[in-house]
Amino acid sequence: MTETLMATGSKSEQAYAAVKARIVDGTYSPGYRLVLGAIAKDLGVSVVPVREAIRRLEAEGLVTFERNVGATVSGIDPTEYLYTMQTLTIVEGAATALSAPLIGPADIARARAVNEDMRECLQHFDPVRFTALNQDFHSILFERCPNPHILDLVHRGWNRLASLRSSTFRFVPGRAHESVHEHEALLRLIEAGAGAEEIEKSARRHRAATLDAYLAQAKTASNAGSLNAR
Repeated sequence: MTETLMATGSKSEQAYAAVKARIVDGTYSPGYRLVLGAIAKDLGVSVVPVREAIRRLEAEGLVTFERNVGATVSGIDPTEYLYTMQTLTIVEGAATALSAPLIGPADIARARAVNEDMRECLQHFDPVRFTALNQDFHSILFERCPNPHILDLVHRGWNRLASLRSSTFRFVPGRAHESVHEHEALLRLIEAGAGAEEIEKSARRHRAATLDAYLAQAKTASNAGSLNAR
């Protein structure tokens, strides 16, 4: 899997982007041991920028250092997922509501185009691509948030979920269809100049619905496992 990085940006930045992409798309799954020398060889760089990239990913919670093991890809347990999604439900809803007055027709058109790509993705469902498009869609709606502290919390939440994002809609594929419809409803509220409270409630319900679907699926899988163990 040799991959030579393109000569754009610093080598550390390129290594960071490459390793993070592999974590997000599942190439480096939770628990995967990140051997600096092997990664450096794959990327065609020295170990130094890879080490810097790994430290940055550790700060974001995507990588964990274990004694006598080294750097491994972090996993997200159900409790961590629950807390992170609950937090995102609140802060992303607030960020979207604060962004709404600053979202213009061009932003709406971009978001709607992404949502159409998501709709087309449903025909031959690819959960990894769908999840990436989902983040693109929401980024358009919250990135204009004028409160940098709230925006930072949103980014932190997405980073915590990065190692799970590729499998979220694989776990709950039914949510993908509903999500596309909810996106359009949210766009129409923003287009119509709805109040901040209404937009925030809509954004929160949308995020909470994905969490509820995930937890319901996890409970079903757990119960099935308990029955099979009897």
